Amino acid sequence: MTIVEKPWGFELIWAQTDNYVGKLLHIDAQQRLSLQYHEIKEETVFVTQGILLNYDAGGNVQAIPAGQSLHVQPNQVHRFGAGKKYVELIEVSTPYLDDVVRLEDDYKR
Repeated sequence: MTIVEKPWGFELIWAQTDNYVGKLLHIDAQQRLSLQYHEIKEETVFVTQGILLNYDAGGNVQAIPAGQSLHVQPNQVHRFGAGKKYVELIEVSTPYLDDVVRLEDDYKR
């Protein structure tokens, strides 16, 4: 297992093969990831704690509570975030971890 510290929290990569990756993402309260899309990576997330906020390209937000999942297809613009409390989610994806096209980023990456 590998912990990857992020400015918004951390990722715990708990499975990685040539065919898939499994992660736990912890998003700190009031933090969010980049507004981004993936050219080939496909992912599904399952919220285990808190309420995941998912922003689309137009700034619309979808609140996804614990116990619900979301599928993100290649080229789908998305941005995960947390509100007043932290969020944890499990992500399973294709193995293309470097396939991130950032459109906006709070941390100037």
